[in-house]
Amino acid sequence: MEKELRLQDYPVASHSAPSKAAAAATGSWHVPRHLRKILSLDDFETAARSLLPAPIFAYVSGGCETDRAMRGNVDAFSDHDWVTRVFTNTSSRSLATTLFGERWAAPIGIAPMGISALSAYRGDLIQTQAAAAAQIPAIMSGSSLIRMEDVAKANPRAWFQAYVPGEAQHIADLLDRVEAAGFGTLVVTADVPVSGNRENNVRARFSTPLRPNLRLAWDGLTHPRWLLGTAFKTIANHGIPHFENSSAKRGAPIIASNVMREFGARDHLSWDHVDQIRQRWKGRLVVKGILSPEDAIAARDHGADGIIVSNHGGRQLDGALAPLRALPAVVQALGPDYPVMIDGGFRRGSDVLMALALGAKLVFVGRPFNYAGAVGGQAGITHAIGILATEMARNMALLGVLSPSELGPQHLRQRAH
Repeated sequence: MEKELRLQDYPVASHSAPSKAAAAATGSWHVPRHLRKILSLDDFETAARSLLPAPIFAYVSGGCETDRAMRGNVDAFSDHDWVTRVFTNTSSRSLATTLFGERWAAPIGIAPMGISALSAYRGDLIQTQAAAAAQIPAIMSGSSLIRMEDVAKANPRAWFQAYVPGEAQHIADLLDRVEAAGFGTLVVTADVPVSGNRENNVRARFSTPLRPNLRLAWDGLTHPRWLLGTAFKTIANHGIPHFENSSAKRGAPIIASNVMREFGARDHLSWDHVDQIRQRWKGRLVVKGILSPEDAIAARDHGADGIIVSNHGGRQLDGALAPLRALPAVVQALGPDYPVMIDGGFRRGSDVLMALALGAKLVFVGRPFNYAGAVGGQAGITHAIGILATEMARNMALLGVLSPSELGPQHLRQRAH
């Protein structure tokens, strides 16, 4: 029988060990001592800020320009208040969710995050391993520094996210490689015709290519846990990191001056390219980066099996509409049965439940799992999943619902501003 994430499996606020059922669901017998003071996903960010060199933390944490889009993602959760139902027997509640005909332990997943192996040793690999153990979806980033074949081997249910190359033959070659690696779901990111204006990266001296210099050396020396546990360990065991998955072949080293050529121009891409992808790709196709109902309908009509409502974590267009605010109109346009997913700003179990009440089928979370991997490796990511699952299960009881599918607009009231 499939194990499910349950409230009793994650004694987040205590120092006791989870049950054997939790160990089976998460691959961990206990919360490590150094993680027991981590009580929320925000706590991981605080811990990561002191552990990571400033340029790397800035890359993970930052948005673009004024960060208005990133702040809007969080502010959107204050648009609604909860309406609870009482004296409902919720003792048998479950987080189990079905998506694309597959059963998952909870309606949450790990979003794709580029170059995660800079912030945590084998970052993409530990993310996908934690997700596999917890039986939740994980999306591997096309800008990963770890080979897609290694990730697919570690988690055959993982999804692959592609930054579509600019040339038709390169697209075809990449799709063939993704299929050969064993991925069954392809996520095409749509909101990157050009890169966003990420001034925070420049101010923090983070660049691609990564430029070795005295400042970077000093940042490493003043953050010895990261220097020894991530940087030196990576180079000693795997050499200088490369962009491994932007095309059909291994890409350039992250320190190479020509590294950005790996991604090429994408501002000419159109729905015709989505048609080409759909024709060649036989697995599930998901389009990520949708905010408008019109684009949602176009994605469906061009063959997408599902979409992810997203503004790229606020990293592309400053002031872009928050995904949570875009969600109701997108769901209305596509109907209640079409798989609409979402990411952007989710930090609490109540945030996830709010998106489900507004019509999302599953919620992807990004930065917190990156921080968790930096702070605690795979065990940290497992603990982050457990925190989120605990909050969701607790709040479902307070709302009076037995399963995520029971949530709906009747549980929310929109605030007047």
